[in-house]
Amino acid sequence: MAVPRVHAPSPDADVGAGFAALLNQWREGGPGRTPIVMGVVNVTPDSFSDGGLFLDSGVAVEHGRCLAGEGAAILDIGGESTRGNATAVTAEEEVRRVLPVIGGLQAASAAISIDTMKAEVAAAAIAAGARIVNDIRGLQGDPELPQVAARHGAGVIAMHNPGLLGSSKPMEGDPVAGCLVYFERSLDIARRAGISEDRIVLDPGFGFGKSLEQNLELLHRFSELNQLGFPVLAGTSRKSFIGKVTGRESHERLIGTLVTNVAAAFAGAAIVRVHDVAEHVDAMRMAAAIRGAGKVGASAGTPA
Repeated sequence: MAVPRVHAPSPDADVGAGFAALLNQWREGGPGRTPIVMGVVNVTPDSFSDGGLFLDSGVAVEHGRCLAGEGAAILDIGGESTRGNATAVTAEEEVRRVLPVIGGLQAASAAISIDTMKAEVAAAAIAAGARIVNDIRGLQGDPELPQVAARHGAGVIAMHNPGLLGSSKPMEGDPVAGCLVYFERSLDIARRAGISEDRIVLDPGFGFGKSLEQNLELLHRFSELNQLGFPVLAGTSRKSFIGKVTGRESHERLIGTLVTNVAAAFAGAAIVRVHDVAEHVDAMRMAAAIRGAGKVGASAGTPA
């Protein structure tokens, strides 16, 4: 399948307006605001947790509909695994995998995000109905990708990635400081490209070039990532560092994942990217209710 050429859309293109509105609703939620749940749809044969399960486009579409029905506000569709030993795929193959799924999920209640590092794939996905570009290179990889997002008014998720997949080769130094410096570069690229700041989200990249200790420190100090003034995403779902702590295989890490995301929610996370949506919708609502309970003050509440 030929990949569509990157080109400028009509001047009124603003495909990320809905994502910007979703983020604004979260911003205005106050202390009791509920983190947005993003469901993962991997159309790959080799993703670390669910590789091969949803490689068939029809099965992937049905899975996405199920996640949306469980409460996912965003569906993140990816056609290339980013695990440390994954096989790289061409843009053409990535497009072949994701486009039928994006098309099949247009009627779903959730916004569609394309998980890609390639400008060509992002452009094709946006043309098919994606509204958000989730770039694991934080806009610092493919130089065309920021322009694609800006031209279409797409939402952007910029992930910290020191260039090392997996956690066997950890980054050097303080992980929070490293993320903040990296994010400053990503934000500068976004501004120069013309990406609207109301639709930019930052992601510290759990599991990407970080040791067990660094992943845990990032969670412990997650609130410090809010200092740049942009919403922050937590992407811990089923990651290997959870397995290292619990001794569980990837498909057994739901409880560990829930704990990490509740911790992130209390530290101000705007979005949690997860495989298990229904459980996280409940967990995020509960965490938000607890965070917001301080507004009750000394007054006696209604017995429950």
